[in-house]
Amino acid sequence: MPAVSLSSNCNPGGGWLPPRMLNDMPPPVLHPRDPLHGITLERIVKELVARHGWAEMGHRIPIRCFQFNPSVKSSLTFLRKTPWARTKVEAWFIEEGLNK
Repeated sequence: MPAVSLSSNCNPGGGWLPPRMLNDMPPPVLHPRDPLHGITLERIVKELVARHGWAEMGHRIPIRCFQFNPSVKSSLTFLRKTPWARTKVEAWFIEEGLNK
């Protein structure tokens, strides 16, 4: 019986597979139309709080979860249920370029 050589080009199911080249890999997909791609709402809120504080957030976007007993949890709950408020917070985040 002849010796069988198993190499990286062999498919366990049988048949030859071409070698993988790094150049064959597509580049990571960038989303030029969505600057918030991959950024969570929690990260947005935490970064805005770290930079401006709750008082400034409540002044710029006058919603109760920023003004009275503010917390990240209560803010996330409200923003996820209220599209207009979430849009304002996300727009502020994009304006300042904190997503870079």
